[in-house]
Amino acid sequence: MLLRISPGNIEWRKIQQVVDILKNGGIIIYPTDTIYGLGCDINNQKAVERICRLRNLDYKTANLSFICKDIGQISQYTKALDNPTFKTLKRNLPGAFTFILPSNNEVPKLFKNKKRTIGVRVPDHAVPLAIVEELGRPILTTSLRSDDKILEYFTDPQQIYEDFKDKVDVFIDSGYGSNMPSTVINLTSGEPEIIREGLGEFQ
Repeated sequence: MLLRISPGNIEWRKIQQVVDILKNGGIIIYPTDTIYGLGCDINNQKAVERICRLRNLDYKTANLSFICKDIGQISQYTKALDNPTFKTLKRNLPGAFTFILPSNNEVPKLFKNKKRTIGVRVPDHAVPLAIVEELGRPILTTSLRSDDKILEYFTDPQQIYEDFKDKVDVFIDSGYGSNMPSTVINLTSGEPEIIREGLGEFQ
């Protein structure tokens, strides 16, 4: 299914369609403030495994991340945020960042790794935030990578749709995406550590 949703004019009827599909175990391609991503309901094990197969990831070792609606929702899945960490998140979110934080027991089993950490995002994009708001919990996020030797990530919605229309349940077209992923920052060891330079300018 192809749905066109403008971030400047959220159509809640379409958002509800997406959420209904997620609740039934569907997987989606959706826009963010960086690149297009693959996502599903974090509580649906079969959907998470399906995305891992599509991306050739081993869910037992992959570092999977969530999209959350705000810092409050992030705190439901992480250990208590100390003051410096909270201030760092508040300065940079919503924004083009993935923050690695210590996870707690609310994180579904498939997302748990040996380091007991989780990647979290609050993108500066109305569409994924509306989906998470309506779903009532985070969605998985993983980059939609291209096989192109020049462009590492898909940017053209038409190309994404042609390549993935038979592999996912919904593609949300919100126009051209970026070719730069989020900046990944580890906040588990006191001092912020930039793991991957991306689109976000860390403050």
